[in-house]
Amino acid sequence: MAFAHCLLAVPVEPCEYPKLPISNQPLSISSHCLNLSSTLRPKTHNLSPFARLRRIAHKANAKPQEPEVSVASDAFTEFKHLLLPITDRNPYLSEGTRQAIATTSALAKKYGADITVVVIDEQQKESLPEHEAQLSSIRWHLSEGGLKDYNLLERLGEGSKPTAIIGDVADDLNLDLVVISMEAIHTKHIDANLLAEFIPCPVMLLPL
Repeated sequence: MAFAHCLLAVPVEPCEYPKLPISNQPLSISSHCLNLSSTLRPKTHNLSPFARLRRIAHKANAKPQEPEVSVASDAFTEFKHLLLPITDRNPYLSEGTRQAIATTSALAKKYGADITVVVIDEQQKESLPEHEAQLSSIRWHLSEGGLKDYNLLERLGEGSKPTAIIGDVADDLNLDLVVISMEAIHTKHIDANLLAEFIPCPVMLLPL
């Protein structure tokens, strides 16, 4: 709208060009006005091929970039090695432990991942009369889940907190996921506040 007002105002203002003798050519004044209005029109520049390429490149760079896939999301779709810590002393395994075994077995079968089971207890093996019965129960439930190949570790009587032992095993074996039942946290066998400090990989907490 500002451009249109400017064009209409030009013929009204007095012309400052030198007066010309009156002749039979009435188009001379209107030609001056037309020349003035033409000077107000935006000029179109012929861009060189290089300048056109620069403009195209600038437009391409101005497009929003697609977000990169986060590493964390990939970690939940590419399981290679799972860790199943067992901290309860029930020789027939508690409900939370059985649930953790079933979940870990299902994940291993789905992703073709390896499983390492680590049995943790603050007491020595000699002080656990039902320890062998517990190991037999673990093997039986893993077999029921369709697993025959797995690693079974025992970390007994080391004097370290179970959470620290889980972190050491996960770090040494370069594990992708730790599966823990919330039961182990409710019974104070595992300190939830130390999980983020000691465990270097994602942790799956299973509710009861």
